[in-house]
Amino acid sequence: MNRIVKFLVVSLAAAPLVSFAEDASTIRWGVDPTYPPFEAKQPDGSITGFDIDLRNAICAQLHAKCVWVEQGFDGMIPALHAKKFDVIMSAMTATDERLKQIDFSNKLYSSPGALVAPVGSGLQPTVASLVGKRIGIDQGTTQEAYAKAEWAPKGVTIVTYQNQDQVYADLVNGRLDATFQDKTQAGYAFLDTPRGKGYAFAGGDVTDPRITGHGVAMGLRKGDTDLKNRLNGAIAAIRANGTYQKIAAKYFDFDIYGATQ
Repeated sequence: MNRIVKFLVVSLAAAPLVSFAEDASTIRWGVDPTYPPFEAKQPDGSITGFDIDLRNAICAQLHAKCVWVEQGFDGMIPALHAKKFDVIMSAMTATDERLKQIDFSNKLYSSPGALVAPVGSGLQPTVASLVGKRIGIDQGTTQEAYAKAEWAPKGVTIVTYQNQDQVYADLVNGRLDATFQDKTQAGYAFLDTPRGKGYAFAGGDVTDPRITGHGVAMGLRKGDTDLKNRLNGAIAAIRANGTYQKIAAKYFDFDIYGATQ
């Protein structure tokens, strides 16, 4: 099933990347800018994407100074605990397992997991279909957690990578039979681009609240109650005044908040 996402990224100059707070009013945000349309680094070094625009709107609502700190996705939670930054803003889903380690804001948006494979492969996101196949996944994601819990023990080979671009490269080069990732990201960054020609979504959406979670949100250290309340208030405000919807319309032609595609 194909889904249409407007191929449009609005370039916004990113704040300087630092690894420390300059003053008490500064909020440091951890991001892995390798996951368009949510976050991506441009040739000039700026960071753009839906999450980036949302953060800018939240910071404007809070009248706060905000800076980005780049971090690989699989190291996000350890870096948050180490106080490298204050908030994770990198398309991270709030899952029961992650909630044992960190806290989350209210939901920002939703997007299910999906399998991508060559057109005509006949593959489905099921054990019966994928036994003996090599499936590429970005490490540290909810898709990795799901695949390793549901597929790997039953004969599906899961190959993990440091970022999603590496997954797509190996798929195109024939080293993988399929990939499993966030559906919105797959459509925008792969299927809707020239390198995605000949590939398509294979089967339906994959959701399992036990593993794939309860929507994308901002990650915080446990006990940062004041910051969590401020962020939740800002989310409510930008949804109420229409800012959220205007930002979403730049990137998507469906309801990303409820993931109605």
